[in-house]
Amino acid sequence: MSEAITAKTPWVKNLGDVPAHLDYFQGSMYEAVERIARQNPNTVAFDFMGRSTTYKKMIEEIQRCAKSLRTIGVREGDCVTIAMPNCPQAIYVFYAANLIGAIANMVHPLSSEKEIEFYINESKSVTVVTLDQFYHKVEAIRQNTCAVNIVIARIRDALSKPLKAGYMLTEGRKLEKIPKDAPVIRWDEFCSLGKACFWNYKVPRKADDPAVILYSGGTTGKTKGILLTNLNFNALAQQIIATNPMFRPGDKMLSAMPLFHGFGLGVCIHSMLANGGRCILVPRFTADSYAKLITKYKCNFIAGVPTLYEALLRLPSMDKADLSCLKGVFSGGDSLSVELKKKVDKFLYDHRSMVQVREGYGTTETVTASCLTPIHMAKEGSIGLPFPDMYFKIVEPGTDIEVPYGQEGEILMAGPTVMKEYVNHPEETAQTLRHHADGLTWVYTGDLGVMDADGFVYFRGRKKRMIITSGYNVYPGQLENILDANPMVQMSCVIGVPDPYKMQKVKAFVMLASGVEPTQETEDKLMRYCRQHIAKYALPYDIEFRKTLPTTLVGKVAYRELEDEEEARLNRKEERAGLE
Repeated sequence: MSEAITAKTPWVKNLGDVPAHLDYFQGSMYEAVERIARQNPNTVAFDFMGRSTTYKKMIEEIQRCAKSLRTIGVREGDCVTIAMPNCPQAIYVFYAANLIGAIANMVHPLSSEKEIEFYINESKSVTVVTLDQFYHKVEAIRQNTCAVNIVIARIRDALSKPLKAGYMLTEGRKLEKIPKDAPVIRWDEFCSLGKACFWNYKVPRKADDPAVILYSGGTTGKTKGILLTNLNFNALAQQIIATNPMFRPGDKMLSAMPLFHGFGLGVCIHSMLANGGRCILVPRFTADSYAKLITKYKCNFIAGVPTLYEALLRLPSMDKADLSCLKGVFSGGDSLSVELKKKVDKFLYDHRSMVQVREGYGTTETVTASCLTPIHMAKEGSIGLPFPDMYFKIVEPGTDIEVPYGQEGEILMAGPTVMKEYVNHPEETAQTLRHHADGLTWVYTGDLGVMDADGFVYFRGRKKRMIITSGYNVYPGQLENILDANPMVQMSCVIGVPDPYKMQKVKAFVMLASGVEPTQETEDKLMRYCRQHIAKYALPYDIEFRKTLPTTLVGKVAYRELEDEEEARLNRKEERAGLE
């Protein structure tokens, strides 16, 4: 008999038409998508650069990929690293891995060589699937990993003939050629290998079976793999639809958030495909392309980080845009300021939209969003109410002692989207997932917040030190460890500097080792070193050399002093600009 749940649920009375509980599908992610495909075979599942793919065709390609994965030796429980942008081949391989009982290890393709090496080894991946433009990074570290096969896909293979020709004349010419004798399996060859698969390749999977690894800094800032189950994703897909009753099969979601991100994979891809939605896949994001695709496809749902919406407000191409097609506009990844929300809401109204932006909150430990501003009511500054079957409470940091409504503490979450574990980190798993006397296992988020008596949650800040740049989480401690490992560096400190477009930019302060001169050549060498070891989005935009770094009373680098310095410098710059 299951343990009775006694946790408080003050939000239930304010859910409106959203049910407090749902009956969750108990199969795999592939099965969730496949059953929708049977009902809607001729409905478009996704669009990619002007080319549409139906649910029937998508399932056929997934099954073909599944046979090929089995043929090259991938078995139940094996990990397959997918280092790809939002493109058809990534979709096929993701669900194919799930179909044969493998685990999809989702990796940012712009990660550095050392990061990719870490992700492959941490997951013990036997196969890596990536694009031709990233081949040389994977090949450079291949001998240091356990990967047996590298499968290489190409963007041009997913394009129509007219677009393919144009692509080859522009983007294709920039790509570094892969040697003809390179030890890789090219996509066409990979797909044909499935013809040799005469055995049963489908592996029955249960809801609680591991399915996906996503990466996050956890509560300590050290990168860890987060092991998620079929139920985690399928539950999220049902919660998303329950909190958005205006959704109808065929509705279009602009899927610009990346596949290796819980928001992108969980909300923009799987929640749509498991419910008959249509994904507009965006492989390379810019605010301008995002804006064009909204109007071209008359998208019904869009999701993004606050910096994206800030950029949209400034785009001339949006001046006369008709946004009456929108049914849902969601913001996540960072706190949406009250002022920016007002600006976005006015922008939507002025462009004929009948909806306002709805803010959500979650962590990768729960796939992504776990609460959302309801349709029928909102409170200024709030990140909304918990999803069906999700529980929130605010406790004294690190304890199980709940604080009174309105008092700040650490945000805890529980429910069907809670992760299985951190891969290879049992101690931190035990610190982050804790079972309480109320019958629930809670995620300790490390974030600070407040809950009011109506169950509305308010995000107040992060306990952990973190930089958010263009929606990506960057952990200064990780970058400092990389910089400090360079023989030219004695000590470093990394901070986030306010930026109107990216929210924050990464800046590094460096004390050089004895005998190393602070020259342009030194800076160039350090930047080259950074590019080898740090993902592109996390690279410092500036390295400032200092003879000394400020320290606290216990000898730690006083990063807040450097943050205050930068803020003061920026303020002076703005004041001077205002006087000119």
